[in-house]
Amino acid sequence: MPNVKALLLSSTALLTASSGCTTTGGVSLRPDGSPGPQECPEESKKAMRYMKLRVGDSALLDLDANQVGSRRVTLYDGSIESVLREEFGPLGVTSRLYGQVWTSGPQVVIRYYEAQAPDGDKVPICAVARLGDDQMRKRPESKPGTAILDSSVAAAFIVDAFR
Repeated sequence: MPNVKALLLSSTALLTASSGCTTTGGVSLRPDGSPGPQECPEESKKAMRYMKLRVGDSALLDLDANQVGSRRVTLYDGSIESVLREEFGPLGVTSRLYGQVWTSGPQVVIRYYEAQAPDGDKVPICAVARLGDDQMRKRPESKPGTAILDSSVAAAFIVDAFR
């Protein structure tokens, strides 16, 4: 298997002409404040194909790099940095996923737009955080703009579009 650094550097080189990742600027919001559908940019799909990350591939992660090991986690609207607990294609343990959090709806929504191995450059991806048994539902004591979750661990899933 080729080494991670070479894969990430090669995929970065392939994407230098791209304009970067999609951010919340173009995301429409639903009436409950959660984000609406959003296409996965072609450069992200290309990078994921190159890294052999397929729709449905998943890996466990710590939701917030600043709250690793916490039983409960408090998330805030805005940017997030998560840490992989297991390999995710060529991305090894402790690689970072960067994305956006929305706390306005009944459940927290986290979309990831970039990944970075410890020894690599950021590459565009499309992934979401998911946790079964309704565990992405925020606790009732969560204040506006925040979400308290019972678990600080979830899974990141590769997607081809955000729905």
